[in-house]
Amino acid sequence: MSALPWLLPESGLDLSALADYRARGGYQTALDAIRTKKPEEVTAIVKDSGLRGRGGAGFPTGLKWTFMPPPDGKARYIACNADESEPGTFKDRQILERNPHQLIEGLLLMGYAIHATAAHIYIRGEFAQPYYNLKRALDDAYAAGLVGAGAHGEGRDFHIQITRGAGAYICGEETGLMESVEGKKGQPRKKPPFPAQAGLWARPTTVNNVETISHVPFIVREGAAAFRAVGTEKCPGKTIYGISGHVVRPGTYELPIGVTLRELIYDYAGGIRNGRQLKAVIPGGSSAPVLTADKIDVKADPESLREVKSVLGTGAVIVMDDTTCMVRAAMTVSRFYRHESCGQCTQCREGTGWTDRVIKRIEAGEGTLKDLEVLDDLVRAMDGQTICALADAASWAAGGFLRVFRDEFVRHIEEKRCPFDESFEP
Repeated sequence: MSALPWLLPESGLDLSALADYRARGGYQTALDAIRTKKPEEVTAIVKDSGLRGRGGAGFPTGLKWTFMPPPDGKARYIACNADESEPGTFKDRQILERNPHQLIEGLLLMGYAIHATAAHIYIRGEFAQPYYNLKRALDDAYAAGLVGAGAHGEGRDFHIQITRGAGAYICGEETGLMESVEGKKGQPRKKPPFPAQAGLWARPTTVNNVETISHVPFIVREGAAAFRAVGTEKCPGKTIYGISGHVVRPGTYELPIGVTLRELIYDYAGGIRNGRQLKAVIPGGSSAPVLTADKIDVKADPESLREVKSVLGTGAVIVMDDTTCMVRAAMTVSRFYRHESCGQCTQCREGTGWTDRVIKRIEAGEGTLKDLEVLDDLVRAMDGQTICALADAASWAAGGFLRVFRDEFVRHIEEKRCPFDESFEP
């Protein structure tokens, strides 16, 4: 059989069976590293690779691992975020369905590097097939002695537990996730203390998402230089771009970071369906500020997108053609954040509610020009004012639509109706 994939098996193949994964050399990287390298050496390789978190924030992964305090003989944890609830995002699901052993091997390596005693994978409750594939893979890894007693060498056990969520977006936030794993209401915690000091059950914990951890076997096996050979200088490596919306070939595309949005839309996703014209692109999941069609020559990496006032986020590219009502799109996104707010912070609880109501009123043709001033004030009041980033996401999304497509909001108000009769149903 051919070699292990970087992230996803080629041509839609399924490597969820242990025999298939091991036939390509699976788990050998972890077994060799545990036998021949010190934990600090594994961390150094990941740090030198420049791997940045693929869950949205883009923080340097190896550096994050170093925040864990020295071992004290007590429990230390990994929290693996498999919740993937950002609208438009569906890359981690592909790894869980088709290559779950690579995630488990990544957890073994990460656990060894940071002296973790256990990992808790928090998976989205709606992910039925990904859960079953992951559960089967984990059971097989336990049966083969790859996980469990002595997994990190003599006297060093390492266990992995899967926790199924119940569909709350807020549990994708790292501390909300930990609250849910502990059996509590999924609400974010105030920081400090940060998870590396007091995470799961008040013990040191490092949180990474599925894709981030799944990169680790390649990095340790091939070396930091091989990882840096593709991507950009500040954000090296590959990622899985998810493309959805009005394109001919929606799907996931594993590519070096830094391809342009134009390449993603036209070369990989086949262009705009039905011969329509491109109108707008959200480059990184629903929370990323929207871009107009003339911005698609920008590279899809964190630094380049920041220059055009957006973010890479989760690499979820949402494409909209010229039939799309931007006010209706803003309303759909705002409705989501209103529904998913945990209500803990006033700015988020009230801000997402008001944002949703005002945009809904404008879309129905019942708004006034004063409503635009209200929206401007709302997005400013939410950004950076709450315990977690949900209010930030809601403000970036709504603020982006209002900033870039303000003329459409004005048309709805002046014409007292939605002027885009072909747009999607809300």
